[in-house]
Amino acid sequence: MDRKKVGRYAVLGILFFLPVAFLLILYPSTHNYQPLDIVQEQVLDLEAFTSDTDEPVVLKDHITVLGFLGTDPMKNAIEASNLKELIYDKFKGFKKFQLVILMPKGTEEAVKELIAEINSYDDIRFWHFVYGNPADIKRVYFSLKSKTDLKPDLSTADVFIIDKDLNQRGRLDDRTDKELEKNSPIYGLNGYDCIEVAEVKNKMSDDLRIVFTEYRQKRKGEFNSDIRRAGDLKGSTK
Repeated sequence: MDRKKVGRYAVLGILFFLPVAFLLILYPSTHNYQPLDIVQEQVLDLEAFTSDTDEPVVLKDHITVLGFLGTDPMKNAIEASNLKELIYDKFKGFKKFQLVILMPKGTEEAVKELIAEINSYDDIRFWHFVYGNPADIKRVYFSLKSKTDLKPDLSTADVFIIDKDLNQRGRLDDRTDKELEKNSPIYGLNGYDCIEVAEVKNKMSDDLRIVFTEYRQKRKGEFNSDIRRAGDLKGSTK
């Protein structure tokens, strides 16, 4: 066998076995990844709300992206559009995923206008608008951990990740590597600003994937990592 053939086979062997070796190195770590932190427990469910669906819309036993678009949702069409393109379209095929927006009663027609604005005949079966009194909307919002209050029109640009057990998920420590090196004060990430495309596209998308991975591993009996909860880190913000 001449040297050219030997060299060719060697290159082919390296190209084949290198990715396999890389996956084998990564495999032991897949069961010990860092799950997404619980930043708040016992988020209120949606028994006080109604919807246009035949079945009641609830948070329990679902992985939910929860939002608030207020009395004039068309003013928040950019937030809704970012949510659809960057989150809903990406995760709508995942088991038990839903996107739920809490709306004041009387905004049903405005919601139809918003849906027509952001939807191009796509499947939005897992995007629910539910309707309640202002007091009920505030109760749910106050059960969340957030850095800002609802606006007077009951809207906010932030959306929140709620797991199947009514826990709000996020990051107790959202410092960058440089901030960690400088030992900067700890700050968290409880809600994701839908105006900030990078935050939704990168951080929120990654965090949702972590939650789905956690529940998939739990179903397989492979999940063996503790979840950090609010209070585990000194200096975590309210």
